[in-house]
Amino acid sequence: MKTVLFQGDSITDAGRSYEEDSRTGTGYPRLVSAKLGYDCPNEYKFLNRGISGNRVVDLLSRVKCDMINLAPDVMSILIGVNDVWHELDSKNGISADKYENLYNMLLEEVKEALPDIKLMILEPFVLGGDAAEGRYDVFRQEVELRAEASRRVADKMGAVLVPLQQMFDEAEAKAPSTYWTVDGVHPTAAGHELIARAWIDGFNKL
Repeated sequence: MKTVLFQGDSITDAGRSYEEDSRTGTGYPRLVSAKLGYDCPNEYKFLNRGISGNRVVDLLSRVKCDMINLAPDVMSILIGVNDVWHELDSKNGISADKYENLYNMLLEEVKEALPDIKLMILEPFVLGGDAAEGRYDVFRQEVELRAEASRRVADKMGAVLVPLQQMFDEAEAKAPSTYWTVDGVHPTAAGHELIARAWIDGFNKL
């Protein structure tokens, strides 16, 4: 049985259990595990190690315990919005340059320990909402810088990139941002379904 590991911040965490691996939360990891589990019975084990509030530096700090030691066959990562959000709220974010450098360091360490791992990088995104109220332009600009960095990291590390910002922008043309996200950052059920479908598309490219 192959292990699929979901990593990231609150968007990935989505209320997952910290005690029971089978409880992957209410977000896109659950939707993905439901589809793959149905389509490929008993082929995959799904682990969710997303932690609310995490930035890329927080992922690096737990690269051993929550990545390497779990020895996943496939790992996807969605990280970046808190690297911006924490800076805007409390001056505790991670600059775009450092984000890219730390992301590369993280994945270099993972690939050194697990050379056969398959990687998926999900692009960070943001829409208008309470999280970005009164500062959406700078929030969006900075998230886009992290998204650009994530694309370069994916290319360097041979990872499959899962683009999300354009997908959410296109979805917003069909329904307002509040239909897809609670606050511009955290997806609704429909928003998680968008991510899950993009994830599956990326997974099929591995």
